[in-house]
Amino acid sequence: MDDFILRAVLAGIGVALVAGPMGCFVVWRRMSYFGAALAHSALLGVALGLLAGISPTIGIIVVCVAVALLMAGLDRNRLFAADTLLGILAHGTLAAGLIAMTMLQTVRIDLMGYLFGDILAVTRADLFWILGGGAACLAALAALWRPLLAITAHEELARVEGVAVERTRLAFMLLIAFVIAVAMKIVGVLLIVSLLIIPAAAARRFSATPEAMAALAAVFGCLSVVGGLAASARWDAPAGPAIAATATVLFFLSLLPVRRAG
Repeated sequence: MDDFILRAVLAGIGVALVAGPMGCFVVWRRMSYFGAALAHSALLGVALGLLAGISPTIGIIVVCVAVALLMAGLDRNRLFAADTLLGILAHGTLAAGLIAMTMLQTVRIDLMGYLFGDILAVTRADLFWILGGGAACLAALAALWRPLLAITAHEELARVEGVAVERTRLAFMLLIAFVIAVAMKIVGVLLIVSLLIIPAAAARRFSATPEAMAALAAVFGCLSVVGGLAASARWDAPAGPAIAATATVLFFLSLLPVRRAG
């Protein structure tokens, strides 16, 4: 197997293993639009990182964390609904990112790669970020698992039981920001939420417990990555969209009726 294909498979599986469990909470808490808003802001992080002469990945992390903190602060203001604020942040940061990209006249930028991913161009440094960052996110999610389940099931009851609701919610938002930052190389700004939502939604029907759904979502995510890369090689399709399309096919297959034994 060629080195670049092996790196692509490892990077995709590394993202899927962390995006699956994270996506379960995104689905349960109906935060898909929040993930989309962070993904749109990632392009601004790329531009600012290049303008500042630092790694685009670091720029993405900084901007995504800043947007998550801004959203947490704005969410306390009940003047506007959450989806309105997310819409403003998503389109505002995407527009700012595209404008900032035009200012990089001395830097050659693969805009399509940032928008739709370029998993076949993953380098060893990218792989380090993805695998190391993914392991850190999984460890943080494991530490937050019980409080997150409590506030997802019943936020007011969790508050009465002593769960730090605001702190837990903010920590989860920052985790989503970090996952999007390290995973953007795989499927790009416009498709990154697909790895968070679709595998988790496909796993929901077959899971009796939250832990089982998280594990199965990771499995569906890995199948989406491997199947998408195989389809990309077979039909010469873009790898990022092929992964998202494979995840979508798996989701609709999960809706088919299943005959139970006996």
